[in-house]
Amino acid sequence: MSQTTHRFSRVLGQAAVVLLSAGALGSAACETADPIPTEPPGERWVMVWSDEFEGPAGQLPDATKWTFDVGGGGWGNNQLEYDTDRPENASLDGEGNLAITARAESYQGNDYTSARLKTQGLFERAYGRFEARIQLPLGAGLWPAFWLLGADIAEVGWPECGEIDVMEYRGQEPWAAHGAMHGPGYSGGDPLSGSFLLDGDDTFANGFHTFAVEWDPSRVAWSVDGTVYFVATPTQLGDRRWVFNHPFFILVNLAVGGNYVGPPDPSVFPATMLVDYVRVFERAGAQ
Repeated sequence: MSQTTHRFSRVLGQAAVVLLSAGALGSAACETADPIPTEPPGERWVMVWSDEFEGPAGQLPDATKWTFDVGGGGWGNNQLEYDTDRPENASLDGEGNLAITARAESYQGNDYTSARLKTQGLFERAYGRFEARIQLPLGAGLWPAFWLLGADIAEVGWPECGEIDVMEYRGQEPWAAHGAMHGPGYSGGDPLSGSFLLDGDDTFANGFHTFAVEWDPSRVAWSVDGTVYFVATPTQLGDRRWVFNHPFFILVNLAVGGNYVGPPDPSVFPATMLVDYVRVFERAGAQ
């Protein structure tokens, strides 16, 4: 979940799909396109990993599937929270959801706490469909994300490892979800990226939505609730390298503040991101 810059306009009265090209890859473009229907997982897909977050309220997430990034150094984006492994910040809600809660509290030198979960060292995979059903919080300065990082990050660093942001969101713009791809020469404020805008006055805080990518060796497609809104391929990179041909691990987190969203509104805390499930599929017949 690196710093990204998105430019878009809201379109009322219809679902809007906004395709963006990074400034580093040519002149900036902003256009609307008709939504592209896509099939939900079915016979074409076989589930290979999931967490449905079933269990009693207050229980920590399954330690065989998730570990925590713990710390409060800003994570390269000037984030304001200290991410903990406490149930106060990440635990099951007893209703089949993972609740990641950001709190305004002084902790380890930071003014906020939250949580950042990952499957690093536990589950890593190249290619397939990665999806999560999430209800997002509302409020300025909240930065939830569902994303993937290259499993070789410790060896090659970022952005050489690659990053796929399945979903990023600004709490002050609750009608818009964003997807992005970062790699060498197209990272930080200049990724390949796209945005999905909800209808009218609807927001992603009003209920659950399914965010997904379908990742193949030479194509990544982003969707919200089954509608593809952005597709990236190696041809869009020119002479820049496509680094999405090796295993990635999953992250889900709720950041506070930072370069992408700005300072938080103190009135929004505690703020909770609810994750109904995270699932990974492979194409039927894949080896």
